[in-house]
Amino acid sequence: MNGMNWIQIGSVFGFLSVAFGAFGAHALAERLTPRSLEIFHTATHYQMFHALAILALGVLARSTGASHSVTGWAWTAGIVIFSGSLYALALTEIRWLGAITPIGGVLFLVGWAALVLQAGGSKA
Repeated sequence: MNGMNWIQIGSVFGFLSVAFGAFGAHALAERLTPRSLEIFHTATHYQMFHALAILALGVLARSTGASHSVTGWAWTAGIVIFSGSLYALALTEIRWLGAITPIGGVLFLVGWAALVLQAGGSKA
C-alpha cells in the first residue's frame, strides 16, 4: 500500500473519531452511565491517536517509498478491534466485549514495534 492510501485511511479514522466524539458528548451524554461514557471517550481518544499515526505513516511512506504495511495494517485493525469493541461495550454494556479490547491493544503494539524495526532497517 502506498503513502496516499495510508493518508486516506488515517483521514477517514480521524473524521470518524471527531464524529463519534461529538455524538458521545452530545447525543449520548444523558443516555450512558458515567462509566460507559468514559469507555466511549477512551475509544475515541485511541482512535484519534492512531488515526494521526496512520496519517504520519502515510507521509513517511511517501517520502521514503517504503510501504510500512505491517505497521499500517496493525494500527488499522487495532482501531477496529480496540475502539470498536469499546464503542460496542459502552453502547450495549455487554461485558464480554471488553475481553476483545486487548487484542486491539496488542495490534497497536505490533504496529509500533514494526515501525521501530523498519526504522532500524528491517523490511517490516
